[in-house]
Amino acid sequence: MRKKDRYRLVLDHFREAMPSVDTELQYGSVFQLLVAVILSAQCTDKRVNQVTPELFRRFPDAQSMARVGEDEVFEYIKSVSYPNSKARHLVAMSQQLVEQYGGEVPSDMDALLTLPGVGRKTANVIQAVAFGQAKMAVDTHVFRVSHRLGLVPPSANTPLKVERELMKNIPEEDIPRAHHWLLLHGRYVCTSQRPHCAKCELEPLCPKILEGSRLGEH
Repeated sequence: MRKKDRYRLVLDHFREAMPSVDTELQYGSVFQLLVAVILSAQCTDKRVNQVTPELFRRFPDAQSMARVGEDEVFEYIKSVSYPNSKARHLVAMSQQLVEQYGGEVPSDMDALLTLPGVGRKTANVIQAVAFGQAKMAVDTHVFRVSHRLGLVPPSANTPLKVERELMKNIPEEDIPRAHHWLLLHGRYVCTSQRPHCAKCELEPLCPKILEGSRLGEH
């Protein structure tokens, strides 16, 4: 099957199956989304959503989080993965937002990448979800599903290479949703250890490219 046809069939399926889709992280502002995404690294959204209600009640904005020490933030997030480093990043990130951006989260990639705890995936999520930009965040689920469905070649062996390949082949208007389509498909259907092929509507066209499809699974 030609790459163009594969993309068309996969995207047509998702457009019909999930016309309206968004992150499963719960948040009330761009700052809170950024905090939740930082917490979600190597951690499930479900666990993050259990932690953030109390965290956001105590620290609803960058100003309130910038005024405390990391030990206080740690007490609210100690059940997530790597809580010590994440508490340190959250306080430093909040302080930088207050000092340099008036407490507001910037929409520019270069500015986002200067914030503690923010890498390219996190920056892409913020740009796509909060600011509606055509950005493709590649997490472990997107990486895995992209390979298994044959959307990217085996040589796309890093998140950045997968991101670039997907950006080349997905229409710009679909890109923000496509991140969620691939992520949710990987989270609930094309799972890491035992993919649920019997209930997958993409199974007839799936080449099941399992080798090289996993990267830092969590």
